[in-house]
Amino acid sequence: MDGNARWAAEHGKSTLDGHRAGAAALKRTVRAAAEQGVEDLCVYAFSTENWNRPSFEVAGLMKMFGELIDSEVPELHDEGIRVRFIGRRDRAPKRLLRKIDWAEELTGNNRNLCLYVAFDYGGRHEILEAAAKYDGGGEEAFRSHLYAPEMRDPDIVIRTSGEIRLSNFLLWQAAYAELVFTDVLWPDFGADDLAAALAEYGARQRRFGAR
Repeated sequence: MDGNARWAAEHGKSTLDGHRAGAAALKRTVRAAAEQGVEDLCVYAFSTENWNRPSFEVAGLMKMFGELIDSEVPELHDEGIRVRFIGRRDRAPKRLLRKIDWAEELTGNNRNLCLYVAFDYGGRHEILEAAAKYDGGGEEAFRSHLYAPEMRDPDIVIRTSGEIRLSNFLLWQAAYAELVFTDVLWPDFGADDLAAALAEYGARQRRFGAR
């Protein structure tokens, strides 16, 4: 979900205003995904590298994440959406971590769509943590040590704002994902953009190394 800061600059707003606009885009995209039959949706909310951003921005994001959990999770729960967070749990404010635990517990039995939120997440760190616990047994045994072993490998990875790279996102899980890149800044992303990305995915042939 890239492009919040660029969107803010283009509209003469603060970076945090851009993140708030990005949060609105996430809300409508989650609803659109459920309506379009998506069963699992994973969004990259905060990376392990994002701690290096200016302290005021990081503090503002932590506050905003907590506010969003309070305001949006009850609505998601009413719509039957499960919320699951993947990533590290040792660096965020304890108050925010308590909200994360609450959101997962409240929505844990929902089945309409599973929204995975990658928070303080890095693909390399996830693999390193899994490797430290792995003692053999093949890919499925290794998968059991990932943050969310039950999460299915993504069919499609969508990157917004014209950036053309994975940026440490789902490195293990996205091995065979179709990649779709769009110039649309994340705060402008919506149902039509999601539908276009899914249509592009649907027009491709997936061979998984075979013929």
